[in-house]
Amino acid sequence: MDADNAPAVMPSTATTAADAWKDGAQEPEFKPLTPEEAATWRASQPELSPWRVVKVQWLVGLSLAALVGLVTRQAPIAWSLLYGAAAVAVPTALMAWGLTSSALARSLAGRVETVFMNFVLWEGVKILLTVILLWIAPRVVPNLNWLALVAGLVVVLKVYWFGFLIQARR
Repeated sequence: MDADNAPAVMPSTATTAADAWKDGAQEPEFKPLTPEEAATWRASQPELSPWRVVKVQWLVGLSLAALVGLVTRQAPIAWSLLYGAAAVAVPTALMAWGLTSSALARSLAGRVETVFMNFVLWEGVKILLTVILLWIAPRVVPNLNWLALVAGLVVVLKVYWFGFLIQARR
């Protein structure tokens, strides 16, 4: 092939995209907020309370168990569903208490690393308690219906997602 008949070579876009990430490239400057701007931003953010989630979980669990009990007229199904809901709501309530009201939470307030570790600790407690509640379910609920128990558990777990959706829309 001679030089006149050679195919045209396009410049690689990979090198130009990589150049944009190099140090010193046109990055927007970080501008810290003034104390007044930070206070305004904080005031515009809604207060997030884990107790609100706990209340809604209990409300959903109790309402669903009552509705299913009325529709099916079978107490074991309603009790199984309520127990599944409680297997989520009780550990969540314990975790909410641990994160907001316990002496440990009050003593760790203000330190980001320790607050995070407190969260991890209570999340572990919550998971362990949920597993224990599910393990003892056949001994606690007579004529346990596992499908209803799992349905109650899943529906009450979805309260978190509805809370996030509602919060995101605000």
